[in-house]
Amino acid sequence: MSERPAGAEPADDEPDVDAIDHARIGAPPVPAPGHDRPRGLVVFVGAGPGAPDLVSVRGARVIAEADIVIWASSLVHPDMVANRRPDAELVDSASIPLEDLVPLYTRARDEHLLVARVHTGDPSLYGATAEQRDLCRRLGVDVETVPGISAFSATAARMDVEITVPEVSQSLVITRLEGGRTPMPDGETIASFAAHGATMAVYLSAARHRALQDALLAGGYPPGTPCIIGYSVTWPQEMMFRCELSRLSETMRAHRLWKHTIVLVGPALAEGPITARSHLYHPGFRHGYRAADARARQELRAHGARALDDAVPGDAGSGDDAPDGTRGGMTEEKA
Repeated sequence: MSERPAGAEPADDEPDVDAIDHARIGAPPVPAPGHDRPRGLVVFVGAGPGAPDLVSVRGARVIAEADIVIWASSLVHPDMVANRRPDAELVDSASIPLEDLVPLYTRARDEHLLVARVHTGDPSLYGATAEQRDLCRRLGVDVETVPGISAFSATAARMDVEITVPEVSQSLVITRLEGGRTPMPDGETIASFAAHGATMAVYLSAARHRALQDALLAGGYPPGTPCIIGYSVTWPQEMMFRCELSRLSETMRAHRLWKHTIVLVGPALAEGPITARSHLYHPGFRHGYRAADARARQELRAHGARALDDAVPGDAGSGDDAPDGTRGGMTEEKA
């Protein structure tokens, strides 16, 4: 029987999980990963954006215990694999094709070895892991994945912004500019995604920054839409920039940003105070761990989740931080 945290009770319109007849559910739950390695095991480890202390505890443990560590020196910080076993085999995948991994994965199967396949960021995003999983299945090698911090998340954290701001943007589009060497599916274009006005994280597109800016504008983002540019985020050579969309291309050109660069775009990235807060921490919002304050609940229903008053004790005020009083930003470097 499942356990519920103390104090947690199902909402009025939510069925109790313990009362669900799981026998009527078609697909069985996916079992938890096993670690007995009966046929060898390849673990795709998300190394995060760069800084070696941003890998997960689980990912670091897999690297430290692996018999074979495969990493791309062109994308992964060398400190990420520094704590491997002294007798572990270290393979740099930066200069080899997928076919050269077959002997390594075959050995893992035959000798019941643990392989740490270390990928930059999160393996599920632009990691070319699907083809490796297919290869492992054909060879009879088990696979697991350890998630990692992606560049979009690290960039937002580095610049202290929230990607999903209430009543501004509640969606994130992760994509790349079409027209490059990697074909894009029909209908997936920067302009079509920009038409939603949501927050967008654009990967692998820095070399064609002018085309990127034009497509974002053509899709409907206003010229003053805030942009954040992150180069080698969390690496020693990191550079971070803020600019308006109309200056995206010139900012990237001026700093020669053509690779290892991610661009975040959208109104949620603007500086300055927000106008609406989330419902979750509003005193008038009820959930399984907290009852709603009656007066605050009436206020919430009547006026929505308005932001906190400006006159908050200890608040430095909003006027000095945003002279124009808006959630917008000038070009600046934050390094």
